[in-house]
Amino acid sequence: MKRVLITGAGSCVGMCIEKWLIKWPEKYSVDSLDMRDDAWKSFDFSKYDTVYHVAGIAHVTLDPSMESLFYKVNRDLTIETAKKAKKSGVNQFIFMSSGIVYGDSSHIGEQFIITKDTKPNPANFYGMSKLQAEEGIKKLEDECFKVAIIRAPALYGLGMKSHYNNLSSFARKFPIFPNIKNTRSMLYNKNLAEFVRLLIENEETGTFWPQNAEYTCTAQIIKDIAVVNKKNMLLMSGFGWIFRIAAKFLPAVDKAFGSFAYDMKLSEYKENYRIVSYTDSIKEIEKESDSLLVEKLM
Repeated sequence: MKRVLITGAGSCVGMCIEKWLIKWPEKYSVDSLDMRDDAWKSFDFSKYDTVYHVAGIAHVTLDPSMESLFYKVNRDLTIETAKKAKKSGVNQFIFMSSGIVYGDSSHIGEQFIITKDTKPNPANFYGMSKLQAEEGIKKLEDECFKVAIIRAPALYGLGMKSHYNNLSSFARKFPIFPNIKNTRSMLYNKNLAEFVRLLIENEETGTFWPQNAEYTCTAQIIKDIAVVNKKNMLLMSGFGWIFRIAAKFLPAVDKAFGSFAYDMKLSEYKENYRIVSYTDSIKEIEKESDSLLVEKLM
């Protein structure tokens, strides 16, 4: 049996992984640990085979006053946790990093495909804090302590805070959306969960770039969500120039309509982790969202 400790109790990603692993109670024993105060420092790591570290601050603000906190949590806490895991005899440390280490999305109309030769180039302290955390824990790796780093693209799934939620809300309320072409890598939370399970099972080490088997496009996501909800959605062409001008003043426009994708070759793995297709993931999320809404109204 693999004994797994998830550091970052209450996180959407951590809870998703725990929920997935306990489907195999004969194979995995899972605990989660709150990292919001210093109590974790006295917690016994020695009984675990793998520590899956998800504790961190997400990309919710770039307020300069928050910079030191980002480094304290995303970098320093990660390295300190890895050191404790190694000292305690843990065999594997999995770090939930992010594609943000490569920078932001491209400008509208431009492509940004990340390959094995693309060098990290953080655009802000969020990305830099993640990259420096990676560099710090890699130094700890040896024959007895394996380090696996997951540079995840945009994550989405029921209960997760993501750009998908904004798109879903729009698709349910409005009938028109600009048909701007872009290329995005995304990762459904169940596909991530299976990927993490395989990393644990195979005691992997190295850097990994999992993603869904299909690229997506912002406009197409809107269309697909609308179709699932039986809503009419007209994708209108000819407005790209307006958004390109808007992007010069509003960085969020490039984030929504720019491209950011991994070369599919980067995301290949020896076993299949893409257990849910992009199309089926949309159906699952929207169906479950409706079910939760009905429960709240009852």
